[in-house]
Amino acid sequence: MAETPDTFKKAPKRKPSKGKSVAVSPEMRQAYADMIKQREEKEQSYGRHLRQDEPRR
Repeated sequence: MAETPDTFKKAPKRKPSKGKSVAVSPEMRQAYADMIKQREEKEQSYGRHLRQDEPRR
């Protein structure tokens, strides 16, 4: 019982893989930036019309 079985040994640590980089045309980059800006504006306008929760007394 002095030896430990090989079944429960820790696995060696792996190096994290690098993410892929994608080349995008300037037009696509601008379109994506515009889409993000429109989404933010939409969320802000939606949030303005929601009822604000009043603090409880």
